[in-house]
Amino acid sequence: MKPFAIAGIQMHLGHGSNIEAMRQRVDLTMHLFPWVQMVTFSELACYGPLLQHAQPLPGAAEDAFRDMARHHRIWIVNGSMYERRDGGIFNTTSVINPEGDVVGRYRKMFPFLPLEQGVQAGTEFFTFDVEGAGKFGVLNCYDIWFPETSRQLAAMGVDVILHPVMTHTIDRDVDIAISHATSAMMQCYIFDINGLGAGGNGRSCVFDPSGRQLFMGDTTEQIIPIEIDMELVRRSRERGIRGLGQMAKSFRDRAVDFPVYDRERFDSSYLDSLGALATPRRVDAPAPRNVHTLPVRRSLVN
Repeated sequence: MKPFAIAGIQMHLGHGSNIEAMRQRVDLTMHLFPWVQMVTFSELACYGPLLQHAQPLPGAAEDAFRDMARHHRIWIVNGSMYERRDGGIFNTTSVINPEGDVVGRYRKMFPFLPLEQGVQAGTEFFTFDVEGAGKFGVLNCYDIWFPETSRQLAAMGVDVILHPVMTHTIDRDVDIAISHATSAMMQCYIFDINGLGAGGNGRSCVFDPSGRQLFMGDTTEQIIPIEIDMELVRRSRERGIRGLGQMAKSFRDRAVDFPVYDRERFDSSYLDSLGALATPRRVDAPAPRNVHTLPVRRSLVN
């Protein structure tokens, strides 16, 4: 067994800096559960869902998490924050090691359009290794709704997908179902961590590589410390999920290349017929005025 202890933090969040409150939750986590090796937060936990709070990276906001990681000698995944950089604003997750070094930043590939307007899409996958434990990857909320993202990470050998979310909306049950299914299809751990208040409607959850639910939260503040077994991932992929389906190997040995991924040759006329990616409106609604609006859902984003 290769044990590794991860604590997800489901907490109330506001519009504006939540970093001091997050620091307090880290301190409390390490007081109560000193065996924890990694702490991970929900999407946009750092400053909430308003674009006006976008921060430069590196910067003082990220430095605060570097101090926390260094002080407690743990890995910290800060959920995410809006990052202002050349090319626009991105929804960015920082991963920090126990020495306080930023080992990388993941920029959300699928902003929750049309409601997350003004946020640019990232184009690079991000994985990192924890010595003696395993390989981790990050997907940010809506990313996991596109199975190609988790498929890519699984094919790269990721054992654990860290999945910060910010879901306020009535489709939280679908979020959970997708994360649950992904754990089985990709035979990996999924840590799906949602916030509360301005940060979401809770119900954080954790699934193992056999598709079993390890934790399902409610709508109160919760610290979720779970020790996982990295060897279970490889065993599941080599021997089959619960000794049955060996999906990783079947996908590797597939006889088909999927035409939908060939942009040059695939007939996309049906997809084109669905119309523009826009917010649905009543048939009798007046045309929207040309005003700037901020994202509202799970941004209030997903």
